[in-house]
Amino acid sequence: MSRDRTRPSKSRPMDRDGIQAAADPLGRAMLAHHRGEPGTLVYRDGAATQDGNVESFYFSPSESWDRATIECLERLSDCEPILDVGCGAGSHLLWWANRGVRAVGVDASPNAVLTARERCEGCGTSRQSGEAAERGLEDVLVGDMFDLPVPTGAFGAVHVVGTQLGLGGSLAGISKLLREFARVTADKATAVVDNYDPTRLDDGFFGYRSDPREGIAHRCFHLEFEGEGDDGERYREVGRTLQFLLCSPARLREVAADTPWHVRDVLRPDGMAHYRAVLGKGSTQNT
Repeated sequence: MSRDRTRPSKSRPMDRDGIQAAADPLGRAMLAHHRGEPGTLVYRDGAATQDGNVESFYFSPSESWDRATIECLERLSDCEPILDVGCGAGSHLLWWANRGVRAVGVDASPNAVLTARERCEGCGTSRQSGEAAERGLEDVLVGDMFDLPVPTGAFGAVHVVGTQLGLGGSLAGISKLLREFARVTADKATAVVDNYDPTRLDDGFFGYRSDPREGIAHRCFHLEFEGEGDDGERYREVGRTLQFLLCSPARLREVAADTPWHVRDVLRPDGMAHYRAVLGKGSTQNT
């Protein structure tokens, strides 16, 4: 497993109070790309690296998205307001805003939130008053998905993609996340989550760690960003090691059964390890 190599750097950007900002390599990469500033993001697991692909992962036009992504976004559009957990650079928030769908974004990265706010500025103004559009900018929040900074029962749907559910780290951790998503949603709400099915993976998958349990594996890596500060000096940020639990749809069904949620549908192309699961509260009948 990779060891955290986050450490102070004199060249890391400072916040408004002159205090060195916490390492946020993914958020820095998003903000730099959005502002057209130079920078490179990589995923690292020991000596192995993988390109962060910031543009294709977080800024690709919706016309290039696969049909399963669009279907999930459309499905949740009927359940507004939507909470987009781990909203990143705000691409899904933009998609909904351009269709007049109410959505709130939450992300643990302050720089990702700043990026999303800058991208969403003025979006939906053809459908909203200026005051409403300004409020929309405030609806992208910095927050922890284990303790979401939103009221109880406020949303009709939760959208959690990017395999963030796996950051629960264990089956118990995933259960805890699902219960928090249940807290912030109304009765009969819908949620979309995603993960990788370990039964369709092998040790060639980046960051892969096996597990003796059926339908369970792990993924570990950290992110590194090299950018350029306001003074023109290059700096490097190294994030903490991220540990994801990978679970099959069958194991997700087991976990969900002990929460207010149940798995309605599993969506994935034939033969693919990556899948999306549509969860529901209330009736256990498929819809």
